[in-house]
Amino acid sequence: MTTHNRKPTTTARQRRASATTDSNVLDSHEAARLLGAHVESLRRMARRGDIPAYKIGKDWRFNKQALLHWAETHHSRQRPPLILVVDDEKSFRDTTRIFLEKERWRVATAANGEESLDLVRRERPDMVLLDLMMPGMSGVDVLKELHAIDPDLPVVVITAYPDSELMAQALRYPPVMLLPKPVDKLTLVRTVRRVLEGSGDRTQQV
Repeated sequence: MTTHNRKPTTTARQRRASATTDSNVLDSHEAARLLGAHVESLRRMARRGDIPAYKIGKDWRFNKQALLHWAETHHSRQRPPLILVVDDEKSFRDTTRIFLEKERWRVATAANGEESLDLVRRERPDMVLLDLMMPGMSGVDVLKELHAIDPDLPVVVITAYPDSELMAQALRYPPVMLLPKPVDKLTLVRTVRRVLEGSGDRTQQV
């Protein structure tokens, strides 16, 4: 009987396993901890091609040295996420800013839809807190435009009208969550943290 010596082949699964055990290769959570960033913000940057990354399976991988070099050149280490608050009520914007800044998050505010879209284009926030009922552009109109600018941008719609037709329309533009007004500080902070960490299905009511 003739035997043939065959070299063992490396399967795709073995290559993935090897990559994940390499100390120089980080998964999304490890990379987020290294940069002091939130994991969902990091994934969005990877999807947009803003940060050096490659996909293995369903998640992103990051070369540690390349990531550190990128962070140094972009001055991005330890930079808190930016949250955009969009509401025509100044008292709500001011109170929400205070709540979020106490958590050491950066906050930008907009009093109407047009202003919010301009801020999104310039500042690229990590998430948006959006009022549904506003003069001029409604929350749904803003959502449509946000979806065109960045379809992965997470939005939390904060409204006193959770059962309205407008809210039903808003849910057509995921990722979106619903937070009924009035909202207390604990619920607001918990919801923001949950979205930034990318946990759970965000097309839902809190």
